[in-house]
Amino acid sequence: MKTVGVIGLGKMGRGMAASLKRAGFHVIGNDANGELAQTVAKEEGIQVISQVNALLASCDAIVLSLPTSAIVRSLVEGPSGIAATAKPGILIIDTTTAEPNTTKELAKTLADKGLRFIDAPVSGGARGAASGELTMFLGGSASDIQYATPILAALGTKRFHIGGVGAGCVAKLANNMLTGINLLAASEVFRVAKAAGVDTANLIESINAGSGRSGVTMYNYPSRILNNAFDSGFTMQLMRKDIRLAVAMMQDQGLDLPIISNAGRTWADSAALLADTEDFNRIVELDVNKN
Repeated sequence: MKTVGVIGLGKMGRGMAASLKRAGFHVIGNDANGELAQTVAKEEGIQVISQVNALLASCDAIVLSLPTSAIVRSLVEGPSGIAATAKPGILIIDTTTAEPNTTKELAKTLADKGLRFIDAPVSGGARGAASGELTMFLGGSASDIQYATPILAALGTKRFHIGGVGAGCVAKLANNMLTGINLLAASEVFRVAKAAGVDTANLIESINAGSGRSGVTMYNYPSRILNNAFDSGFTMQLMRKDIRLAVAMMQDQGLDLPIISNAGRTWADSAALLADTEDFNRIVELDVNKN
């Protein structure tokens, strides 16, 4: 594989395109926003093709970096989309944080056309995408994962093959649900400690040396919250979407678990107080008593 197409050139897709180019691939980009695509082409030095079917004809593999499963479905099943126009054997790597059931359906549609598919949602934000240091949750056959390794290695330094198609999506939703819960839990615990006379800045180092630590206390608080940076590049809108998908995944299994359910409601209700464009870490500032 020498030529890789990247469909979706937002913050994540742009970074992945740059990382692939740096790794030696010829990269061709596409985005529904033509102006954005031209900007990325100029600033990152990649080729852009405006028609998806023309891009498919030029590439050995395609990386999708799109906001929702609905957009991925439209791209796969549309009259000029991937299933209808891609050459047999082409590899599709979908980094979208997507609905597992939809991902499985689309993978079957593509397989029926002789196309390879991997779901590979990522963690690490725009900075990780640009540096090629993403964490990747991989779902697909062992042979397809092996075949995709050169591309995956250019995108992520931590790559985990979770299971068959859809397993990557399950893992990513599990990860983000835990992050969402831990942010809420930590914010409440630190609020209690502050009311008792202990400031978070004085408490967090000891927490991180103890059994109560989490990724949220070890990374989000020091790097994004306590310094008032709130600059992760991941928005409230995107996190609310991921939490909603995680809650739906729970419900699809016939489960009604209190911590996930309550956290899901809090994140959903936060839309009334925290704008979609705010950094997702702002959830720690939410006063649920005023919600």
